[in-house]
Amino acid sequence: MRLTRYFLPTLKETPNEAQIVSHRLMLRAGMVRQTSAGIYAWLPLGYRVLRKIEQIVREEQDAAGAIELLMPTIQSADLWRQSGRYEDYGKEMLRIKDRHEREMLFGPTAEEVITDIFKSYVKSYRELPRNLYNIQWKFRDEIRPRFGVMRGREFLMKDAYSFDLDYKGARIAYQKMFLAYLKTFARMGLRAIPMKAESGPIGGDMSHEFIILAETGESAVFCDKAWLELDVLGNAPSYQEDLDPFFAKHTSIYAATEEKHDAASCPVPADQLASARGIEVGHIFHFGTKYSKPLGAVVAGPNGESITLEMGSYGIGVSRLVAAIIEASHDDNGIIWPESVAPYKVGLINLKQGDAACDRVCEDIYDDLLTAGVEVLYDDRNERPGVKFADMDLIGLPWHLTIGPRGLKSGVVELKNRATGEKLELSQDAALAKLTA
Repeated sequence: MRLTRYFLPTLKETPNEAQIVSHRLMLRAGMVRQTSAGIYAWLPLGYRVLRKIEQIVREEQDAAGAIELLMPTIQSADLWRQSGRYEDYGKEMLRIKDRHEREMLFGPTAEEVITDIFKSYVKSYRELPRNLYNIQWKFRDEIRPRFGVMRGREFLMKDAYSFDLDYKGARIAYQKMFLAYLKTFARMGLRAIPMKAESGPIGGDMSHEFIILAETGESAVFCDKAWLELDVLGNAPSYQEDLDPFFAKHTSIYAATEEKHDAASCPVPADQLASARGIEVGHIFHFGTKYSKPLGAVVAGPNGESITLEMGSYGIGVSRLVAAIIEASHDDNGIIWPESVAPYKVGLINLKQGDAACDRVCEDIYDDLLTAGVEVLYDDRNERPGVKFADMDLIGLPWHLTIGPRGLKSGVVELKNRATGEKLELSQDAALAKLTA
């Protein structure tokens, strides 16, 4: 993409309403724009990151055996009355009426809808287990929306729901999602630590929050330093294996939120205990028959008996992850995107637009990168070098390839790694080889 043809409204000054790093940088980098309290339009750069994160989530859910569908944002109040949650959920639920005075709501979650769908079609134990997931916009009417997309009212969420015949099967489903979540966040360059959690309004008796460590996190967390050394992707079992050992290992290493941590009874020695701030990016629950029983989700068992389904729910804040990654990966100059979620892999900088040699080499490199399938943002604006460098650092692309008259006279281009700041002077061919490897 050529920057002269792109829509990237970067800001030099930080808007007054931005209180945390991710909110400031997302506004300055032209990723989002607030349209009303807690509701944001996703501009092209931010939307690319959002879709990259969504795709990683989707791939790992698919790998774990979950099946994607799409549920509506508007739900019937009648279903929520059947489950007993309509009045209990509180003022966070946006309640509305249609033109026929039917009571509806903008879904904050979808346990009722998915249970109603599933019970309508699945009648036999032979069709179990199943896990269905949905990536859809949700709405919760926060009393004080703040921190940008970190705590907005409208947000993109992945919510999966497992259906099993008994507790043993439900536990296996839970363990698969536990593994899938660790792999999902690791692919995004995040170390997400599962911490035993309260179930809140979702309900249930087995629950873990997945929390990343960031200086600007929402709350204090505590964990064994062993968590900081674990290689999740390198040691992950397959989903076909017995996951009990993996689950037992990762739930035995101490990790607790501030609410759950008791310094007096903590089993970890003080010199081995890490304390930090944390941001929740995912939450998984097992809640048994909490929804299947009132909604009548039953199947015929092996002997023809009627069995109420065991269920679980598994959420990931897709839009929240954009902000969480920035909170965990930035410096004074701007965002530092992990390559897996970066809007573009390479920022190509023409230091002297209009110079015949610079223009020619940039065009050649741009075409070569596109042909090789490398996502590149070409800064072909007629701007000062300082402006171009500042904007590239701000938007945080992993690699910056700079072409200037002085370097070309020496037969080199400059390749910068945004994360480390390392700069290399390479031949054009060597730079391309490194970026396309």
